[in-house]
Amino acid sequence: MRPIIIGAGRGMRLADNTAHIPKTMVKVMDRPMLEWILEAFADAGIEPDQVVFVGGYAQEVVRAAHPEFTFVSNDDWQNNNILLSLLYAREHLRQGFLSTYGDIVYSGAIVRKLVASPHDITLGCDTVWRRRYVHRTQHPETDAEKLRAEGERVTELSRRIPSEEASGEFIGVLKMSARGAETFLAHFDDRAREYAGRPYREGRTWEKAYLIDLLQDMLERGVVMHRVDTRGEYMEIDTVQDLSFAEEWWRTRPA
Repeated sequence: MRPIIIGAGRGMRLADNTAHIPKTMVKVMDRPMLEWILEAFADAGIEPDQVVFVGGYAQEVVRAAHPEFTFVSNDDWQNNNILLSLLYAREHLRQGFLSTYGDIVYSGAIVRKLVASPHDITLGCDTVWRRRYVHRTQHPETDAEKLRAEGERVTELSRRIPSEEASGEFIGVLKMSARGAETFLAHFDDRAREYAGRPYREGRTWEKAYLIDLLQDMLERGVVMHRVDTRGEYMEIDTVQDLSFAEEWWRTRPA
């Protein structure tokens, strides 16, 4: 199982903080988000030399800091989104993988749960997510990647789920077994043939699709997914406002 960090984007909403570095290298509580991710990986026994990093904007900064990574370049990062960015690492996905967004901070506990999951597709979920959206005007609840679940089984994944009906927020970290990855790649190829260059879901083109778009598509076609939970040991840093809130969010997490 390969750990994949999706870190191709610049993060324009972080303004001058990403003038010369990619989003994942922006410091949160005095450390780049990438270092928080690596610490969470290490807590689950995943070493940096196992990491596949999908780079794009200013990727040379990450290459200089972590020559031990295996690098994959998304040279079209300005014209695609998280789903297509992940697929640049396709050759590393087939035997199973753990993937993570690059602009998040979370604890090693959720990584350990994902690694231990016996299911083919398992998503990380924050069950006390709404506390971080109080006063978060630059990234409101309507932007949250919410999920519904019946027990551990995920039934829906969409920003359009009403907040009060959501079981939690997908944290951008997931694990797929080799069988799960095979199913994921088959669905990706089918949808790519059908939607390349065309609108796909929720008004987005295929090229601008989010990872949750394809996951929801798969759910609608009967693919089984499960969740493991964290109670607040996660936060996304998407805007300058988020940076100003981060230390308080982390200090007051209920976990």
